[in-house]
Amino acid sequence: MFNGEAVRIEDHGVIGDLRTVALVGSDGTLDWLCFPNFDSPSVFAAILDPERGGHFRIAPDTEGVTCKQFYWPETNVLVTRFYSPEGVGELIDFMPVVDRGNEHARELVRRVRVVRGRMQFRMECFPAFNYGRSPHATRQVPGGVNFITEPLSLTLATKVELEVGEKGVSARFELREDQSAVFSLHEGAAKDCSRRAHGEHSSEALFRKTVLWWRQWLSRCTYKGRWREVVERSALALKLLTFEPTGAIVAAPTCSLPESPGGERNWDYRYVWLRDAAFTVYAFLRVGFKEEAGAFMRWIEERCAEHDGKEGAPLNLMYAIDGSNVPDEVDLEHFSGYGGARPVRIGNAAASQLQLDIYGELMDSVYLYNKHGAPISYDFWRHLRRMVDWVCDHWQQEDEGIWEVRGGRRHFVYSKLMCWVAVDRAIRLADKRSFPADRNRWLEVRDAIFEEIMEKGWCKDRRAFIQAYGHDALDAANLLMPLVFFLSPVDPRMLSTLEAMRRTPTGGGLVSDGLVFRYDVDATLDGIAGSEGTFNLCSFWLVEAMTRASVARPEYLEESRLTFERMLGYANHLGLYAEQTGLSGEALGNFPQALTHLSLISAAYNLDRTLGQKD
Repeated sequence: MFNGEAVRIEDHGVIGDLRTVALVGSDGTLDWLCFPNFDSPSVFAAILDPERGGHFRIAPDTEGVTCKQFYWPETNVLVTRFYSPEGVGELIDFMPVVDRGNEHARELVRRVRVVRGRMQFRMECFPAFNYGRSPHATRQVPGGVNFITEPLSLTLATKVELEVGEKGVSARFELREDQSAVFSLHEGAAKDCSRRAHGEHSSEALFRKTVLWWRQWLSRCTYKGRWREVVERSALALKLLTFEPTGAIVAAPTCSLPESPGGERNWDYRYVWLRDAAFTVYAFLRVGFKEEAGAFMRWIEERCAEHDGKEGAPLNLMYAIDGSNVPDEVDLEHFSGYGGARPVRIGNAAASQLQLDIYGELMDSVYLYNKHGAPISYDFWRHLRRMVDWVCDHWQQEDEGIWEVRGGRRHFVYSKLMCWVAVDRAIRLADKRSFPADRNRWLEVRDAIFEEIMEKGWCKDRRAFIQAYGHDALDAANLLMPLVFFLSPVDPRMLSTLEAMRRTPTGGGLVSDGLVFRYDVDATLDGIAGSEGTFNLCSFWLVEAMTRASVARPEYLEESRLTFERMLGYANHLGLYAEQTGLSGEALGNFPQALTHLSLISAAYNLDRTLGQKD
């Protein structure tokens, strides 16, 4: 079991406490954890470098073991089960969800027990602070051990006897049926942590409390359709990506997991993209989680207020979880990278890009929140009005677009589309609430954007909407046209675009066995070398676009259902998705990815509703 090799992306489950997330491999290796927050430096990062990244592993110390993982029903409590000739063991991993203002109670709990027979186990806790750049001292204390460094120190509390080594601590122990051992990791370096070392009763009580919290949270889900368990798992994954103290929502909890095997498309997603978070708000509202939507609305209102009166764009396209600027992009040259994919990057240089589409996604989410959540305030409206006025002044600019290309700015059709959405939703919201606004100008700009997209964004030769003006490559982002009510889903131009995209890549399209590439990397100067997998978000967009188009093309309804079911087959064993799916069906990109899970929820909701109308 202890071979030192990295576990594949798809062979992981995730646990979290609404501050950070840990990845746990199906072999019992916790190989990713940033602490105390999502965007803090890593403590364990073996997924990016098995030798230097640090890990926390608990597994049978024997050969011939079979491993399986599952979630405790309706929770984010993870169970890794070990089957061997000598017995059956279970590793239960969870992070209790703490009350706001009670940060000292945070901990990561790993409880291993034998349910049948007996088993020998080995534990290794080898932290590597600050992405493996900061050395630490290991100090044994009653009830556990301290890992001491600056500015973060951690304590591993346990009743198991530990052996201190160069990298950290290890232990070998045997458990018989109904026996258990508990290891808990928490912040600080207490000289005596005997009271923090859990026994059977205290760990069981904490486990039950955590299970109850997640079940009570999930009970608010209003989706009762055909794919209830799948939708609930996606909702649980999205909840893990929320930062409870501020309401921020991160795009993913990991960094530099590659979009192509061994390639350089490796990015840090542990930040708040306004686009991703706005889409997540939509998904939460769809299935009844209004509190999460409201928390993000308060967070974004604070960002709007901070920019009030400043020069330049009214909002950044991404933020750190506390609302500050995203750190500069840095290469971790000492890390080997997942599967040798380098460079390993932290921070994100795309934070300085111009991506005009974010205003459309944000205004759409505000409009929906005002309609289905709670009425927004006048002060929030004033900030939004200033933002929309800025969009009216700048929508004709070139930008880097939704896919954050690094090959120069262009007139991306999707960016224009979302500028139209920003102005359209602002007009609707102003009329709905009788808010003061420059309606005449907004109407004029909205119509001008529409006309320009129809003239310059449409390619007569391809009979499809294209990626950018003067560039006839296809772009899956344009699948959103009917989803945001820019065009009817049965408009001849939209149906023709669907047909063009649904062709295989060799036939000029973007779809391979129902899976969708976001664009043709060979036809798009994105400034990044290498290929990539199909984009899971776009595959679910295709499902929704075909579902809506089935009004005119009834055959699309059955095809959209089959495409949806096919996509479900590409989830990992726990129902989780990374950003992309590789040519061999492997997970690629950061994991789990908010965009994938929110688009799954939307596709399931609309497909189920449409199928219900046909029954």
